[in-house]
Amino acid sequence: MLVVISPAKTLDFETPARTNIASTPGFLEDSQVLVERMRELAPADIAKLMKISDKLAVLNSTRYETWSLPFTPKNAKQALLAFKGDVYTGLNAETLTPQQDEYTQQHLRILSGLYGIVKPLDLIQPYRLEMGTKLSNTRGKDLYQFWGDKITDSLNDELAQNDVLINLASNEYFKSVQPKKLNARIITPLFKDTKNGVQKIISFYAKRARGLMVRYMVDNQIDHAEALKDFDVAGYQFKASQSSENEWVFTRPEQ
Repeated sequence: MLVVISPAKTLDFETPARTNIASTPGFLEDSQVLVERMRELAPADIAKLMKISDKLAVLNSTRYETWSLPFTPKNAKQALLAFKGDVYTGLNAETLTPQQDEYTQQHLRILSGLYGIVKPLDLIQPYRLEMGTKLSNTRGKDLYQFWGDKITDSLNDELAQNDVLINLASNEYFKSVQPKKLNARIITPLFKDTKNGVQKIISFYAKRARGLMVRYMVDNQIDHAEALKDFDVAGYQFKASQSSENEWVFTRPEQ
C-alpha cells in the first residue's frame, strides 16, 4: 500500500531537522531542467505566472538562483519536515519516532511540481512551483506534460501486484498521476463536515483530515486499506451509505 499527498506552499527551513537520516529525490535531473527554466523568468514574470505578490516573486526568484546540487543536510531539509500547512499540521511530523519515519519512508509519497515525487526523508531545497502552474517548457505547455509518465511509472515501480494506492492528494496534484496506467486500485478518502445541517467538503478541514489520516496510518502501522475504515480521529467516522467502492466518505458532526 502506498499513500500520496500534496506538498505545501508554506515551508520551514529555519528550524533544525530533528533527524540526520535523509535520502535523495529520484528526479533531480528533471528538477534541474525546471530550475533552469525558472531562472529565465524575471520576478515580474514569476508574479504573473504564479499569481503571487511582487515580494513573494522576488523570494522565489532568489530561491531558484541559489538552488544547487548536490543536496546535503546543510543546504537542504527532509521534505516531511520542510513542508508546513494544513495537511502537515494534521500529520505533525515533528513528533514521529525513528520507527515511524521508516514507515512513512516505505508507504508515503509526496507529489511535487518541482521534484515530481519524493519520499518523506528526501532532501529538498526551498521552492514554489505548484503542479497546476502553466509553465511552458521543452516537454510541453505545463508541468503535467513535463512530468508525463514519470510519476506514474515511479509509483508502479513501488506498487506490488494487487496493491492499493490511497489518494490523499488534492485534485491539482493527483492529475499528475495517470490512473489508467497505474497498476493498482485507487481509493480516495473524502472528508465531509456538517455545517448548518448540511454535509459538505470544507477545504481547510479536509486538508487537515488528510494529514490526520496519514498520522493514523503511521501510529497504527497500517499496511492494508480496509483498516482505514476504522479511522475515527477528530470526530470523523466512515460512512458506508455515502461511500462507493473506491471513494470512501468520512463525516463528522458540526464543530
